[in-house]
Amino acid sequence: MTMLTSPPGEERMATPFLETVFANLGKTPDKPLLVEVQGKALVPCAASAVMDLTARARGFLASCGIAKGDRVGLLAPNSARWVAADLAILAEGAIVVPLYARQEPRELAGMLRDCAPRLLLVADDKLEATMRAAWPDACRLARFDEVFAAAPRTAPPHAPGAADPMTIIYTSGTSGEPKGVVLTAANVDFMIPRTVEALGALNGSRGSDDKVFHFLPFCFAGSRIMLWTQLFRNNPVMISTDLTRLVEEMSAADPHYYLNVPAVLERIRNGVGQKVRERGGIGLALYRAGWEAWQRMRKNRVVVVDRLIYGLARWIVFSKIKRTIGPSLEFLVCGSAPLSEETQSWFEMLGVPVYQVYGLTETTAIVTMDTPQDAQAGRVGHAISGIETKLTEESELVLRGPNVFPGYWNRPEATAQAIRDGWFHTGDQAEIDAGGNVKIVGRVKNLLKPESGHYVAPEPIEERLREAAEGIEQAVVIGHGRPYLAVIVQGKADDATVEAAIGKVNADLPHYKRLKKFLRARETFTPENGLLTANQKLRRAAIETFHKDAIEGLYR
Repeated sequence: MTMLTSPPGEERMATPFLETVFANLGKTPDKPLLVEVQGKALVPCAASAVMDLTARARGFLASCGIAKGDRVGLLAPNSARWVAADLAILAEGAIVVPLYARQEPRELAGMLRDCAPRLLLVADDKLEATMRAAWPDACRLARFDEVFAAAPRTAPPHAPGAADPMTIIYTSGTSGEPKGVVLTAANVDFMIPRTVEALGALNGSRGSDDKVFHFLPFCFAGSRIMLWTQLFRNNPVMISTDLTRLVEEMSAADPHYYLNVPAVLERIRNGVGQKVRERGGIGLALYRAGWEAWQRMRKNRVVVVDRLIYGLARWIVFSKIKRTIGPSLEFLVCGSAPLSEETQSWFEMLGVPVYQVYGLTETTAIVTMDTPQDAQAGRVGHAISGIETKLTEESELVLRGPNVFPGYWNRPEATAQAIRDGWFHTGDQAEIDAGGNVKIVGRVKNLLKPESGHYVAPEPIEERLREAAEGIEQAVVIGHGRPYLAVIVQGKADDATVEAAIGKVNADLPHYKRLKKFLRARETFTPENGLLTANQKLRRAAIETFHKDAIEGLYR
């Protein structure tokens, strides 16, 4: 193994997360700490109201006999009441098990059987009925209406020890059964000061609260850390309440920034491009010319006229696009999966820098973060201070530090496989430049080995194919153990467009990485049909199984 990145930084002492949040609630009772975005309306929930909701939920938990170390499931979409329930469970010393409300019920039931909670809090009667059907031997289920009608409990919140588990977050399960990641108070208390510092570097000296919009489910590690960071900062959070009205909600919120995943940014970029093409005329010509000029400028291949073309395009076209997607947007934070270099560059062209964050649930959501000084499109930033990172001989990124989880719930063998000789193995293939900036190449387990004997990471090829034709929305490279590589594609692009895109991609690839054939996906990959994880990652084995007969025909 070769050490390639920075050693641990200085450890910083900080007030524990939970203590700080409850102090904030009492310090600024009239402050609208949570703001639900309901269509065009902004519905504030003052800190005093959050405190009251939390106290009532604590009263309900106490009436159910919930004690330190008990697991309590939380199944609901994002809302102010979700946040209050989360804080209440933590305040009682119990372990929060947050669950994705749109996940397949049988998968949710499997997770709950695994962690054996004493209580499951659900948002409404629909979710209650769904879970009772999927989990006949369920623990006690309680709807939010019942939870928040209880008499309030006002005792000081439980002060967790460093090793005490605070939450169990189930991984998305791209390659198998989801596992419960245990995160402790020490993990959280290490991470929050670093995210606070990072947001300070991005925001500068604003002198007022940030306008933060949040639509990703709070049950995911990255979303949870973002939420907790804002509560720790005593900074309001605007919460999406209806993903089907997301565009309307974003317009009403008009945020300075928000956390997102690559799929959302690529959807925005493709949607804007489609509208510009439909309108045509001088706007389309300037859009294309401005993009080409920007690309040359970014690569330092600028010619004299490029700055003029880009300036004109930004004044006439790009400024209007920027106002459409977010008049007050200052930057975006992107995580969950590597972001296409071209998509990141496209947003920068509009004047909206995108800062990438890389991490896993097992690393308390974060390993690396971009900074304004050295953010590079296609890379995910430097390792955060206080941790060590290095690459193995197989170029797998491994790390150790206070952000690494202690283990999976009830899975000692899986824990031993993930943490070896004190180093957590991320499963991600990476490259690290001389300055320590990390690029994620792909998943080690996703490596394909066709009959040529070469190892091929599919992710870079898939990204280049999507970039080569806007109508290709999803792509999965296949060919492990086969004579050659092929690709499953989904989207509106016709066969001629797909073939042209494959030809363009193949032109710069060695022979063993070239795509020889393609196959049309039978339907869009979604979490609902089991072909994507809940946070939009490809379930490759499931996709190949789903298309098994067509794949056999392709290679026959």
